[in-house]
Amino acid sequence: MLVHPMNRPTRLPPGHTNAVGLTLGLIGDEWNLLILRHALLGVRRYGEWRQELPISHAVLTRRLAFLTEMGVFERVEYQRGAKRFEYRLTKRGRDLWPTLLSVWAWESRWVPEHQESLPRMVHRSCGSEFLPVLTCAACSRSVRPRDVVGGFGPSGTWERSVPAATTRRRSGSTVDGGAGMFPETMALVGNRWSAAILGAAFQGLHRFRDFEQRLGAPPTIVADRLRVFCELGVFEQVPGAERPDWPSYHLTEKGRAFFPVTMTGIDWGQRWFRAAEGPALVHTHRACGHDFQIQLTCDACMASLRGHEIVVRRRG
Repeated sequence: MLVHPMNRPTRLPPGHTNAVGLTLGLIGDEWNLLILRHALLGVRRYGEWRQELPISHAVLTRRLAFLTEMGVFERVEYQRGAKRFEYRLTKRGRDLWPTLLSVWAWESRWVPEHQESLPRMVHRSCGSEFLPVLTCAACSRSVRPRDVVGGFGPSGTWERSVPAATTRRRSGSTVDGGAGMFPETMALVGNRWSAAILGAAFQGLHRFRDFEQRLGAPPTIVADRLRVFCELGVFEQVPGAERPDWPSYHLTEKGRAFFPVTMTGIDWGQRWFRAAEGPALVHTHRACGHDFQIQLTCDACMASLRGHEIVVRRRG
């Protein structure tokens, strides 16, 4: 059984699901994201999550067990003799804040009909509401998808980069599939083939045939995912150069704006899951030529963001 230490990276054996696949298995589940979001706001006890979320006993129990097994939570007895436990974020868990912040920013900007009124985020250092900006830690320049070049590293293959779990349902607020609070984020990363197609698009794939062949996905699945991405406005269909009836699929501005979610998730995964062969993905920032290392900055003051400097305020 693979062991995930709380405060040091997991060592993955050769040929194992890589950092990307393990990360998608964790953040590609809406309940996990919601549980982690409240944990970062100070929730630790089972009853508090039940009060905050429309989640069943069985689902919450399974997710807390999974997140503890993954080293994201530490289960600690807080009332001796009564066998009462709370779930405390480990360093591994606390380090997920950039990804959760990026999800919040994308949903608040691109999903106006969001079912939940998202809270306001304030940067304590400058006192302003803000949006996070993805920047290069080496040169402090803002970064967009086309500014980064790279691809698979030594442990990177499509087969090893998809989570082993089967496709999960997303409908309804009381089913195991999710709460419907991050609807479009889950449409992009809550399905193993959706996440793979989105990742392939960021690596430059555009044509149906390329998605099908590179990913090894059934053509019906590829067609369905491309249709959904177009309906969401994440992809746009463009007539093919060779034949107009062979369209290509390109990321829209909304699709490219999801890049920080993808990159912060990959960054977290590759720091906490170390494959024996080496990293799953390698990226270089074109502008400065350095290995691309993630940094989020405040768009109001352009200072580097720290998790403890972000204040969450409810609306209303």
